[in-house]
Amino acid sequence: MMNNSTHVRFFFLSGLNGTMNYRVALFSLTLLCYCFIVLVNVILVVTIILDKNMHEPMYILLCTFCMNGLYGTTGFYPKILWDMLSPVHVISYSGCLVQAFVMYSFALSDMSILAVMSYDRYVAICRPLEYHSIMSKQRVLFLICFSFLSTFCIIGTNIIITSRLKLCSPYIDKLFCMNWVIVKLACFPADTYVNNIAAYISIIIYVLHGLFIVWSYIYVIKTCVNSLENRAKFMQTCVPHLTSLFTLLVTILFDLFHTRFGSNNLPQTLEHFVAMEFMVLPPIINPLIYGFKLTKVRNRILGGISFKITPLR
Repeated sequence: MMNNSTHVRFFFLSGLNGTMNYRVALFSLTLLCYCFIVLVNVILVVTIILDKNMHEPMYILLCTFCMNGLYGTTGFYPKILWDMLSPVHVISYSGCLVQAFVMYSFALSDMSILAVMSYDRYVAICRPLEYHSIMSKQRVLFLICFSFLSTFCIIGTNIIITSRLKLCSPYIDKLFCMNWVIVKLACFPADTYVNNIAAYISIIIYVLHGLFIVWSYIYVIKTCVNSLENRAKFMQTCVPHLTSLFTLLVTILFDLFHTRFGSNNLPQTLEHFVAMEFMVLPPIINPLIYGFKLTKVRNRILGGISFKITPLR
């Protein structure tokens, strides 16, 4: 059905064309980055799953956060690693739409999970006596499922609307497929009106997520001001969350403004880094800051490592 709506069967990605002289070095660096992302996220996921003491809302959400990081990077790194070793960088029309879906749903699912995390911290600090009744495992699982399903529906709607466009060029001057870049290849700009409406509705929805997070933390900070115990809890559990939020927002906003409103005056290398940073920074930074900052996670990981090393002495 998708192929009947367009003359384009394949896309040619030209983002790597200027880097072929040092592609081996780039391939090695990218592979190392991907392996590191997989390693740190898998360690955190496995640690939380195996330790029953961490089957609590905050750690379940953290586990989901890391699993989402693995999902998103799988849509990006294998393809770009293959392209770095290939003379021609081609992706099928349907493959391009799937890649755009995976990458955008990863980024916005992160935003949804962060919103649930902020609510969890609000209840834990501002309403501690009601915490276990409000944040039951069933409710946490419902919120996680709703976060993913709503994001998949929103991004899926945008991708389906894009698939109806008739495209007049198969050339994408990027490292990977992005929905708005595909939309700009439409033969008739007037046909993209619905895409614009859907995109702005999506942006508004996730801006509301951001406002909800701000609202939660206003109440959390008010509660923490006059309590040393709550202040310690804030530093322990909320600082990693705020760091993750800041990293995600900066990378998404850079990508959004550059894709929609950016000029072509940036050097190509910087332009590509801006485009791909949300696939590099959050998946690396998030497990590291949670692994080091949360005492229970850090002790469990270090305890497991020391247990493995001790028999070798």
